[in-house]
Amino acid sequence: MNTIKTGMLLAALTALFMGLGYLIGGMGGAMIAFVVAAGMNLFAYWNADKVVLRMYKARQVDEASAPNYVRIVKRLAQNAGMPVPKIYIIDNPQPNAFATGRNPENAAVAATSGLIRMLSPEELAGVMAHELAHIKNRDTLTMTVTATIAGAISMLANFALFFGGNRNAGGIIGSLALAILAPMAAGLVQMAISRTREYSADAGGAEICGNPIWLASALEKIDNAARHGAPNEDAEANPATAHMFIINPLNGQGRDNLFSTHPATGNRISALHRIAQAMGQAAGRPWG
Repeated sequence: MNTIKTGMLLAALTALFMGLGYLIGGMGGAMIAFVVAAGMNLFAYWNADKVVLRMYKARQVDEASAPNYVRIVKRLAQNAGMPVPKIYIIDNPQPNAFATGRNPENAAVAATSGLIRMLSPEELAGVMAHELAHIKNRDTLTMTVTATIAGAISMLANFALFFGGNRNAGGIIGSLALAILAPMAAGLVQMAISRTREYSADAGGAEICGNPIWLASALEKIDNAARHGAPNEDAEANPATAHMFIINPLNGQGRDNLFSTHPATGNRISALHRIAQAMGQAAGRPWG
């Protein structure tokens, strides 16, 4: 099912890309945009994870350089019955994390240094279990490719806005309309899919780590820090990647509105408490 959704998403984003190409250069521009989009889709499938990790200056770690963090991820991967992903740290004070990669055999998880410092081992396990759930559900391919294509649509939209577009394809007014609406449409698709997948990954992460309360507690801390703490400068410079993180690195949202990249944190915490109640779990059992 996720493969079908990924294909539909890529088709929709490619159509937006071609529409902008048409406004800029007519039918020839649309065909060029199609070729470029096809190349980008292929490149994104194989390399988008590497691009995102480089974008955030992530460094790979092992048990010698980050023993507790790496051991937690390895144990969670064993719990989930999946290969251990490559493990990275992003040197950033804002607590956050994401997963990337085209499949469980070629995946990576990344946590910020702020996240590792702030959370208890139990809370860190909850967060990394959430990220492993994304990998297990094969969400990471969709999330990473969407970030790449949505960013390209925004850049092409700015190009169309600047140059005014092909007058035979609707003139300047048409160019302005599509230049504004195309990135909005791409963002809405991106955000809606992200919200759905976050709830699913929360539930899957609770199952992997064994205690939903750990993730609920972590989300509360991370959300508060994202709202009131240090900004994530790399995320601010690359907003198309915001949906990849466990909590929106750009700002907090008060409710599940149309323009939020993530569900409201309070809603996610409430859902996790309901899962904990169904599992008969409490906060007391320690990691280890």
